[in-house]
Amino acid sequence: MCPRFSCRSSASRVRLTGGFALFAALLLGLISCDKNDKSPDWDTPGGNPPALETSSTARPAPPAAKSKKPVSPQPAGNSATKGLRFIAYNVENWLTMDRFVDHKTLRDSPKPESEKQEVVNLLASNTPDVIGLCEIGNASDLAEIQESLKTAGLDLPHSHYVGGSDPVRHLGLLSRFPIMATAKPAETDFRIKGRTFDINRGILDATLEVRGKTYRFLGVHLKSKRAVEDVDQEEMRIHEARLLRRHVDAILRANEQTRLVVYGDFNDTRPTKTFKTVTGSYNDPHYLTALPLKDSRGHAWTHHWALHDIYSRIDFITVSRALRPDVDFRASHIIDDPSWDKASDHRPVIAIFK
Repeated sequence: MCPRFSCRSSASRVRLTGGFALFAALLLGLISCDKNDKSPDWDTPGGNPPALETSSTARPAPPAAKSKKPVSPQPAGNSATKGLRFIAYNVENWLTMDRFVDHKTLRDSPKPESEKQEVVNLLASNTPDVIGLCEIGNASDLAEIQESLKTAGLDLPHSHYVGGSDPVRHLGLLSRFPIMATAKPAETDFRIKGRTFDINRGILDATLEVRGKTYRFLGVHLKSKRAVEDVDQEEMRIHEARLLRRHVDAILRANEQTRLVVYGDFNDTRPTKTFKTVTGSYNDPHYLTALPLKDSRGHAWTHHWALHDIYSRIDFITVSRALRPDVDFRASHIIDDPSWDKASDHRPVIAIFK
């Protein structure tokens, strides 16, 4: 509706007669009311911005919903005979650490059992074939998630576990399908102001063969927004993004047809230099498409920073040009199960490949 008055009333104020009056009224109506508020496509040029390694075979309510209702995600279903369901998820400190609970500090405490169970319930109910996890503690924590999922009816027997300079938080991958190969990036460190830093949580690189199709997964958890003494945390994150991008370029230079999935917690939003460094230039054959995922109400945020009450999109799944045709854009989405906030401060994202 036009502001303060309707298109019809605005047209009636034009004092003209005959056919010209009718033409003028129609023209005014079109000018006043035909506004295009659609955001540019995320994949359109010029659009708004959109050292360890092992392998084995209650928060505030979210913002109000938008008036424009999106297509509802398809139900989970059984993917055992078709396609691939992939979830990327920061499970918020599934590890042992000091925690502040009920106004008390608990030393060397694991993630509360109630939160663990919510993570397992959420994942099991969405039936993924592959899960890329952030904020895992040691290898036994990844094994605990794997066993808990199996008990809940989701058997993902193959795993890969990677870390970087952060001795506490690591990356993990669980898969229904065998892991055919793993790799490490050629570069894992960078320099700022004469100091050398290693990438905090490493880069997970695992290749799977799924019903005759090959998928290569690269997982990251880039530097957090927490301040670092004498170093700009944003600059550190950008350097880590460059290391990831160089690894992506090396893979795609060797084979541009690689079906590549680059995912994780980027700790930055779409308009940032960090994000653009990872995806690359749109006209580059090595460009990565970020899936424009939404939840069931049309919201795009994936993380709630309770300290500042900020909702933001920092968790992404991106794909290479060779894999893009196999993405089921209609079914892929942000998981917004009612109890998401009891499991983690992040919401998981799911990509479904045909």
